[in-house]
Amino acid sequence: MLLSVVIVNYNVKYFLEQCLHSVFAAAEGIDTEVWVVDNNSVDGSVQMVRDKFPEVNLIANSDNPGFATANNQALRQCSGEYILLLNPDTLVQKDTFASCIDFYKSHPDCGGLSVKMINGEGLFLKESKRGFPSPATSFFKISGLIRLFPRNKKIGAYYMGHLDDDTVNEVDVLPGAFLMISRNALQKTGLLDESYFMYGEDIDFSWRIKLAGFKNYYLPSTRILHYKGESTKKSSMNYVYIFYNAMAIFARKYFSRSGAKLYIFLIQCAIWLRASLDFFKRIVSRLAVPAVDFAASFAGFLAIKQVWATYWAENINYYPEFYTWVILPLYALILLLGSWLAGGYDKPLRLGRIIQGMSTGALCLLVFYSLLSEELRFSRAIVLLGSIWSILATLGIRGLLSAMNIDGYRLTPNRRNRYLVVGSEEETNRLKTLFDATGIEHNGILVAHDDNDPALNGHLPKVDEVIFCSRDIPVNRILDIIQQNANCGAAFRILPDTMDVLIGSNYTNSPEELYTPDFGNICNATNRRNKRIFDIVSALLLLLLSPILFWPQRRKRRYFADCISVLFGKKSWVGYSSSPSAMSMQAPLPALRQGVFKTRDRMPSVKNPDNERLDIAYANNYHLMTDITILTINLFRI
Repeated sequence: MLLSVVIVNYNVKYFLEQCLHSVFAAAEGIDTEVWVVDNNSVDGSVQMVRDKFPEVNLIANSDNPGFATANNQALRQCSGEYILLLNPDTLVQKDTFASCIDFYKSHPDCGGLSVKMINGEGLFLKESKRGFPSPATSFFKISGLIRLFPRNKKIGAYYMGHLDDDTVNEVDVLPGAFLMISRNALQKTGLLDESYFMYGEDIDFSWRIKLAGFKNYYLPSTRILHYKGESTKKSSMNYVYIFYNAMAIFARKYFSRSGAKLYIFLIQCAIWLRASLDFFKRIVSRLAVPAVDFAASFAGFLAIKQVWATYWAENINYYPEFYTWVILPLYALILLLGSWLAGGYDKPLRLGRIIQGMSTGALCLLVFYSLLSEELRFSRAIVLLGSIWSILATLGIRGLLSAMNIDGYRLTPNRRNRYLVVGSEEETNRLKTLFDATGIEHNGILVAHDDNDPALNGHLPKVDEVIFCSRDIPVNRILDIIQQNANCGAAFRILPDTMDVLIGSNYTNSPEELYTPDFGNICNATNRRNKRIFDIVSALLLLLLSPILFWPQRRKRRYFADCISVLFGKKSWVGYSSSPSAMSMQAPLPALRQGVFKTRDRMPSVKNPDNERLDIAYANNYHLMTDITILTINLFRI
């Protein structure tokens, strides 16, 4: 066997399938075996590999042992003279494997090899070549100085910025996304160190290749596309801890005792500094707008109270201090809570959610007001007028944020995109069918039927997205076009030839989610408990408020039956859209109670939604807010 390709997968079925197609295309004429190690995915990855790639050697783990352990499972069994560790969120050019093997044959001192990596926006990934993470190198990276002097040999050493991106060079560290090693080097180096759960194992492995007497090379003559997500979750404490803990493990192994202590101390400082900055950043980003909303709402209630006391009660001190500083703030908080439950703070901005949520909050205030004793009923008019003011003020604040062009608060989030499709007429029609099925509206679709179209060899026409049909356009040509138009402002996506799904860097999970433990999964005990608590509490509230909420219901016969079924655990408010028989044929999703509403009910206006994809997204990225939003949207359809 000449080449063994090892891919570790975790819940990225669509990326894995596309990756495997590119791998087999690049392996034509090369004696190759492919290994896929799945770390307990719940998105149907295992079944997909079994159905569509029976020639793949599949290892299906019942848990997630981490990246290093999973790779070692295949490394112990593969037989290739050269072994490639490859990420599932990659596409390799057709000449990639042949180019790498030819390089090995002409460079007998080569133990490890990496290639040029391009992200989904056409930009060069600095991780393609890296230097040894010495204390000084790590300090320059952690401190941010590397951004100021990226080409300096000493300060920019972490990414070896002094080396030309298009020249073959010897490097210290190879990226785990594409790391090729010869059998001879592997026998002397040994397997990956399983002390690393994720991150650091590629640094450790690369360094041991050098310690074994071999060289690591960077080969830019061939490229891969790596859907490296932006730092959507790199600010999380989980990422910070795993990343810097890996650096600490490396320091203990390869630095002197005193050097390791200093290095680990600096790492611990970096962890706490990063975590503290992240904490304050999250607090500010999450509470800034609600705080402004509360201030505006409370100020409105205060002003209305003063006016009402002056002109109606003819006594400016008519209302007690308790009412002013306890009851009125409580009114404002209840209105904001209603907006939050309705998705008024979700992005992108939807004004209708704010109006709906705050109106529901105002209705609850008036209902509870009527249930209070006479001495606590201060003024129904203040409740009503203050609620109206709060709604108008909140909408005004959103208008101001939109005028300031604040991300997530623009009032035109539903602007229809303009697309350029690169592919045959047949594939273009398939894309249009996909758009119709997923409810994607557009402002025109331009078509370039082949990659030699003049529009692709100069400046792209003014479009929002470019979609490549992989059935018609080879990977190397896709990379050429993406690189040539890296700063054009358009997003790039690919329509795989065997899947009705669009793949691109804006739609992939961040890299750390490929192998980290699944904290967002519906299988998580905390999420299961929160979902059940929400079902019980909301069912009790709906029963309590039935004198008000029953009459507007469109399905009155089911109201009490559904509330009681949810209360006693026979149903849940939200369940899967697909039928149990359909799910057994597709993705083995975790079991849930039958839902009064389905995952598709979050977007009731979309006709013929993709139920399987919605169910997978719900199971993999569960958040209690999803249940709250679906119930709120469908409050009068129980």
